[in-house]
Amino acid sequence: MKQFLFYLGLFYCLGLNAQTLLPLPVQQQIGNGTFAVDRHYKIVSNLKGKDSKYIKEQVAMLMGTPKQTTQAQPKGVIVLRLTQGAFRAEGYKLNVGLDTIRIEASTASGIFYAIQTLRQMEQQKHIPCTEITDSPRFAHRGFMLDTSRHFWSKDFIKKQIDALAYFKLNTLHLHLTDCEGWRMQIKKYPQLTDGAAYRTQCSRDQWIDEGRKFCKKDTPGAYGGYYTQKDLKEIVAYARSRYINIVPEIEMPGHSYEVMQVFKDLSCTGQGDGFDLCVGNGHTFKFLTDILQEVMRVFPSKVIHIGGDEATMRYWKKCPKCIGLYNRMNMNDTAQIQGYLISRIDSFLTAHGRRMIGWDEILDGTTLSPQTLVMSWRGEKGGIKASKMGHHVVVCPSKYYYLDHYQDKPETQPKALGGYSPLEKVYSYDPIPAELKGSNVEKYIDGIQGNLWAEYIETPSHVEYMMYPRLLAIAETAWGTKSSYTDFRKRVLHIESYLRSKGYNCFDINHETNTYKAEITK
Repeated sequence: MKQFLFYLGLFYCLGLNAQTLLPLPVQQQIGNGTFAVDRHYKIVSNLKGKDSKYIKEQVAMLMGTPKQTTQAQPKGVIVLRLTQGAFRAEGYKLNVGLDTIRIEASTASGIFYAIQTLRQMEQQKHIPCTEITDSPRFAHRGFMLDTSRHFWSKDFIKKQIDALAYFKLNTLHLHLTDCEGWRMQIKKYPQLTDGAAYRTQCSRDQWIDEGRKFCKKDTPGAYGGYYTQKDLKEIVAYARSRYINIVPEIEMPGHSYEVMQVFKDLSCTGQGDGFDLCVGNGHTFKFLTDILQEVMRVFPSKVIHIGGDEATMRYWKKCPKCIGLYNRMNMNDTAQIQGYLISRIDSFLTAHGRRMIGWDEILDGTTLSPQTLVMSWRGEKGGIKASKMGHHVVVCPSKYYYLDHYQDKPETQPKALGGYSPLEKVYSYDPIPAELKGSNVEKYIDGIQGNLWAEYIETPSHVEYMMYPRLLAIAETAWGTKSSYTDFRKRVLHIESYLRSKGYNCFDINHETNTYKAEITK
């Protein structure tokens, strides 16, 4: 009787645990009994090559290393079957029986995501018998990490890749360059990392107050770092094994103070003044395309991010080279100077078989090639405009998806850039603008992304504190099946415990002041 009650209680717990999946699957039916994880098993699979290796590694994370045995038959069978055309890309069907787990998908990534579902369901070495049919709503499910303002180690990035994969996110956007530091080794221009990867202060505000000075790596007190191309290839390979695409960003023409401190001739004044590259200087285009050549050799991503945001345009208006370009091209708006550069870079990337992606300012002052993607961050207008022009869009409005904003009352939180985006607010957002719903251009919304800018984030633990749990709201929204916020919050509490057990630092939503509803009713 005691044994019966033990297993009855175990099944009850497991049944509840099956409801803590994040993101939620499209369809799920809980059966009777459980599949025991800790046993001898075999894999039956038609996966080949690297996909077979990657997936077997994930199975081992769930089941343990296959045990050597003289038994004729294993006690468990895991069937992994690719069936072309039977499911949407990244979708899967999962059936957990008493002795067999069957996964069927049209892509290896679909099988990978089914295994992440199993990993989330496993508790006390048991998985409840379950049938799940699942697929994502959006193709782009992303997170952006700012590595320019503060440098994060290769191992730290891998740690975050593990979490992204666990929650079925498939894109990591690395912001590699900005005014505060250049983070990628460029073999043709070693001066970039020699002269702009290290600065004199960790604190961004103090660095600015003391004159924005860079220094050499061996300077006492030097702060910063950079990734060698070997480092980045290693990160790319690690992400690929978890079906995550790394999108690199090289900022242009704005946010380029660090470049002009090294190559002063690329500034409008020739003295390194301002934040915008001199577009009228013919050497600027060659410099940028040289860099992009190396970027493309390191990153296999079909999309390359070129920034394109927040150019001040201050010096262009009085720079003889930029004025000459303005007159030669019969321009009537200073924004067209940026548009000229963006258009040339767009053509360059297209000619090399890649697609350009940039912040929504790239829509200003130019006509983009049809394949160009737009990241809509200044509210929804950029995304609406881009989709109506036939451009694919990634939605990441700062009001909802900027994870550097405060997630609770500012006086209770570490210093942030501004804004107020608690968990409930992030989860509440519908990424399809009302104006586009049901229209023939809704299909151009490729997905969503959370962005974490690091101006005031100086430590790895602070990065994670800002990421989790708000990134979980973005992950579930991106996958597409959502619950009430009350239910979501309960699942987050469970997931936070898991993340902490794996060494992640999370904002504790048990201690939030919960002022969001008061804010929105004002």
